Amino acid sequence: MIEQWHRRRLRTRSQRGFTLVELMIVVAVIGILTAIAIPLYSDIQARARIAKAQADTRTLASAAALYQTHMGFVPSALPDLTVVATNSLSQTAGPFMPSIPTPPGTAAGWPAAYAYAQNSAAGTYQISAFGDGTSVSVP
Repeated sequence: MIEQWHRRRLRTRSQRGFTLVELMIVVAVIGILTAIAIPLYSDIQARARIAKAQADTRTLASAAALYQTHMGFVPSALPDLTVVATNSLSQTAGPFMPSIPTPPGTAAGWPAAYAYAQNSAAGTYQISAFGDGTSVSVP
């Protein structure tokens, strides 16, 4: 009986740990999963930057529409949205935004600031930015 216990103990001791082949398979599987995950991660980052730019341009457009409603004309530049504005009836309103947001990042190809173009004769404006192979503009 004691002999059988010693044999079992020796057998289990020699079978501890992983073989080199098992370790190599695990490393290969981890490498394959990493090769799949890294491109997906960078794609998610690009989509997040595009979503931020879209949200920022919509927010800027809303603030510009409020400014236009209050003043009767479109703002001449985006910084006009961050100050108190007094219309022709001496009514004050604003600031329409606390600060002008910055685009997602120049490292990804986005500009340092959102572009703003106004057409005061037509009473229209366009807010845009370009980066990550896409363009975002409102309206």
